[in-house]
Amino acid sequence: MKRICIAILALVSALSINSQVRLPAIFSSNMVLQQKDSVKLWGWADPMEKIAITTSWNNRTDTAVTKSNAKWELTVMTPSAGGPYRITFKGYRTVSLENVMIGEVWLCSGQSNMQWNYYGGVKDIDAELKLSAQENIRFFHVPKSASDDLQDDTQASWSVCDSNSLKGFSAIGYFFGKYLQRKLNVPIGLVHSSWGGTPAEVWTPKELIEENYILKQAAEKKPPVPWCPVQPGVVYNAMINPIKNYPIAGAIWYQGESNTSTPGSYAKLLTTMIDAWRKDWHTDFPFYLVQIAPYTYGNNLSAAILREQQSLAAKHYKSGMIVISDLVSDTTDIHPRDKKSVGKRLSDYVLFDHYKNGNEADAKSPVYESMVVNDGKAYINFNYAESGIVSRDKKINALLIAGTNKVFYPAEAKIEKGKLVAWSKNVKEPVAVRYQFCNACIGNLVSQTGLPVAPFRTDDWEVE
Repeated sequence: MKRICIAILALVSALSINSQVRLPAIFSSNMVLQQKDSVKLWGWADPMEKIAITTSWNNRTDTAVTKSNAKWELTVMTPSAGGPYRITFKGYRTVSLENVMIGEVWLCSGQSNMQWNYYGGVKDIDAELKLSAQENIRFFHVPKSASDDLQDDTQASWSVCDSNSLKGFSAIGYFFGKYLQRKLNVPIGLVHSSWGGTPAEVWTPKELIEENYILKQAAEKKPPVPWCPVQPGVVYNAMINPIKNYPIAGAIWYQGESNTSTPGSYAKLLTTMIDAWRKDWHTDFPFYLVQIAPYTYGNNLSAAILREQQSLAAKHYKSGMIVISDLVSDTTDIHPRDKKSVGKRLSDYVLFDHYKNGNEADAKSPVYESMVVNDGKAYINFNYAESGIVSRDKKINALLIAGTNKVFYPAEAKIEKGKLVAWSKNVKEPVAVRYQFCNACIGNLVSQTGLPVAPFRTDDWEVE
């Protein structure tokens, strides 16, 4: 019996010596933690192993005991923005995270236009590569992965922004973070999780798609493609679930092109995804999306409908949308090259709407509010256009008008006292006006600060 006990003790001792506190990839040196927040730290170790966690910003040590499933977790409070700090995890062995900053953390997600980087031909990054390392901007790039089951970890690490780490990172994410950092003067952490070509269904928990008949029907129409998965939930499982407990200030989203085949359900799909993510993070974080750009999708109005659905989704609680229809030089290229302006517009919107540190006129595009018909002319009113709108050209583009017969004609138009007036000799009594309600056309109406008027239609007629 004595020999057996000694053998058991020797085995336990050997396991203890070889064991080591293990952290998920989202926790590494160089990371940014959300400031003034309850941050959950978690990881794995031997069952019943006691983990002592020391945070250098307050020199406090807290302890957690590993459960029978080999997992442990602990919540710490973060201070105001600052750093660098150290976090030490001490069990049978010690793991230390160095150069940890406290600041603002944002999730950048979507498909290829969010993913697009220096290697994709974003020329605006060239000038940024000449800058020295930007210590107050940090990157975490979730690698592409899909799974039928929920995953609790990924393979990545935090890096400081420099000429090497920037090349493979989201250009929009970088410029968004750069302008935030410049204005807020705090460390910015950017978590990039996107995959070119993916429909929004793959980013949404599978069970939420299957329990909604409309969403399920739309998902079943997605044909397999060789460049990405299309099955509901599989990317969420592998690229969102592993980071869902990492506190963030909010999320920016550029996606929709791969849902133009079933555009009518997109608002419901996107708001379902937003609510699922917010439930995962246990907070109603703000969510800001980029409206898809003009592109030659075909002869139907699929992209026009999807943009309309995006506008509806942007009315969701604590959500918003930027318009980029004027940032396109080639409507046969689904990847507009100007990512710098997109990042700037996202940052302007976030600074105004979330941080209360900006001007509405610099953040929000004019959106359709109401129409009044008088003496054969339609008078269009806009929200977020207190100073009125203007046209960049003498002739106003992409404007259609119809009467009760629902036949649309190109409209004559002018700006009168900052408002849009439209008419046509072919329409005696207008009942509907559409502006840039098409797949690839580019309008030329803007606010006084130069933001494009959002595409709109005044009717609710069924569109194929």
